[in-house]
Amino acid sequence: MPQASDSNTQRAPSLSQRVVDGITQRIQSGELKPEQRVPPEPALMREFSVSRSVVREAVSRLQANGLIRTRHGVGSFVQAPQPDRALMHAPDAVLMLQQKLALLELRLSLESDAAALAAQRRTPEQLSAMQAALDAFDRQHSTGEGTAEADFRFHELIAQATGNEYFLHVLRSIGTATITRGRTGTGKLAPSPKTPRFGEPTPQLRSGKEITAMEHRAVFDAIARGDAAMARAAMYMHLNNSRDRMKATTR
Repeated sequence: MPQASDSNTQRAPSLSQRVVDGITQRIQSGELKPEQRVPPEPALMREFSVSRSVVREAVSRLQANGLIRTRHGVGSFVQAPQPDRALMHAPDAVLMLQQKLALLELRLSLESDAAALAAQRRTPEQLSAMQAALDAFDRQHSTGEGTAEADFRFHELIAQATGNEYFLHVLRSIGTATITRGRTGTGKLAPSPKTPRFGEPTPQLRSGKEITAMEHRAVFDAIARGDAAMARAAMYMHLNNSRDRMKATTR
């Protein structure tokens, strides 16, 4: 009997994570807009083939992440963007190089452990999403587009795959300070004309994108194999190299 209970405990997070990822993707893509109602419990149960308790767990996690809010007796609604609660409150342009390097140092510890946990906990759906992010990075690089969004999406998916929502929360908070993001007239994210974005090396380091792609692939392959030690080492090497590349852009 205890073994069956343990098995159920291990399966439940992956089911709720599938619902969390599905709704999160719709919010991030704009399919679900601020103040728009999230599909009700019965609809989510049918769509994801899960129980009511799994849906409620997912809704609670989305609330904790600040993505939705629930009105008793009415339903759940997409939360409008809140004032920036990032760990670093200064605008990107104000952050000094030393601060950005320090934040990358923090990411070395955070994301290396996240990669190890992801190797142990990732679902097939999360693995497919990581592959899609890598494909988007390669495609955008080959056409000369900015790759920062696909790059950061890959890191986000690894944080999500830990099954620990706080890895994702901290990563996003740090990301607002270490990744320069502006907006074009169409409302789409666009790079700053002065500051290179994460994953967007300066022209003299253009080959850095190929290196980044190779480093991402090493992390992904280790996670796909379920090799926690190698995933941790590959992520550490990637972020340590990113820090070196950031230093090189200021010389």
